[in-house]
Amino acid sequence: MKVLSLLVLVSLIAGLVVGALIRSEAPGLTAFANNLEAFGGLWLNTLRMTVVPLVVSLLITGIASVADTARTGGLVLRAIILFTFLLFFAALYTTLATHGLLALWPVQSDAAAAFVAGVGDQAVTVTEAPTFGAWLQGLAPDNPVRAAAEDGVLSLVVFSIFFGFAATQLEPSLRQSIVSFFRAVSEAMIVIVRWVLLAAPIGVFALALGVGLRAGFGAAGTLAQYVVIVTAVTAGSTVLAWLLAITWGRQPIARFTAAATPVWAIAASTQSSLASLPAMLEAALRGLRISPHIADVTLPLAVAIFRFTSPVANLAVCFFIAELYGLEPSMLQIASAIFVAYAVSIAAVGLPGQISFIASIAPICLALGVPTEVLGILIAVEVIPDIFRTLGNVTGDLAATSILARNTPREEETLKD
Repeated sequence: MKVLSLLVLVSLIAGLVVGALIRSEAPGLTAFANNLEAFGGLWLNTLRMTVVPLVVSLLITGIASVADTARTGGLVLRAIILFTFLLFFAALYTTLATHGLLALWPVQSDAAAAFVAGVGDQAVTVTEAPTFGAWLQGLAPDNPVRAAAEDGVLSLVVFSIFFGFAATQLEPSLRQSIVSFFRAVSEAMIVIVRWVLLAAPIGVFALALGVGLRAGFGAAGTLAQYVVIVTAVTAGSTVLAWLLAITWGRQPIARFTAAATPVWAIAASTQSSLASLPAMLEAALRGLRISPHIADVTLPLAVAIFRFTSPVANLAVCFFIAELYGLEPSMLQIASAIFVAYAVSIAAVGLPGQISFIASIAPICLALGVPTEVLGILIAVEVIPDIFRTLGNVTGDLAATSILARNTPREEETLKD
């Protein structure tokens, strides 16, 4: 996957350069470049076609599993409540931080217009923001199939949540049948995404060719600004989780930092919270001296369903896209996007960022009322913010474990007694 990420990044740069050169040096090749660009649109559509079935199936299986685990003990239930609070807190942080950075460093309107034209803005329709009454009425779909066809992602998420919790009330054999079916659907969608990503170097090259053709070398500056802003906001979530561990989790600064450092090294190199789990357990048990009965339950559960940076990075991407298109989402649309970002973070698959990128971010874009056309380009530079996603996730996992353990004796105190 790291080799593929590198190839995609190289393809992005090559497409931008070739497109810009055709624009300035060989305008006679424009028609050929436009035909090649169409392949990029086809590639992006094959990615987007997996979004609805993947999100619905992941939500149903994820909620059924979480609800089932919540009945196993008070610690798990407290952990889930804490995870929920922290995810909404993280969403509020990224809303303020991203808009603050964009106010300090706004995207140049000319550069944004050229960039958007490069990926195709013909599908963009700007409509009035819904009133509160219309928003409230639209939370539940009168027809889930039509909601899926019309990109009514918020109502579709609400339906999936109800369906998932309803499944937990069925007798075990029926519940298992439903969970098995939707797990198979999600796995099949993931296989399709893997297949499509094999063609990512060609697809991204074709999309980048169109951007370079219309925006020239200025597109590189817009992409660099995107990477800096999303990375800065995501990196800030690591600092935020570190502060939560020290203040709310009552961990001494030196102890927590020393215990977390090896975990950060593994997270940055693997870009996987799951691969970092053994190091996190070691840090919690030995470095932070947290009781095994808390660490051994909380950390695996956190890796499975708690991704602290998921709403942070995903919302930052969507807010940047809104800035590109000159859109100003209403408070209701932002609230809808935060709710969808929370649901997506619970249902997100434990895979590298490039695989879950479209499935995680497209639903939030739709809830926010912004187009998804540029995601095919942005996925090429996801390898950079993804490092900071993982750093924030593992720090959030350790912080949550520290918070849940704050009223229990440290391990050395237990041994003395």
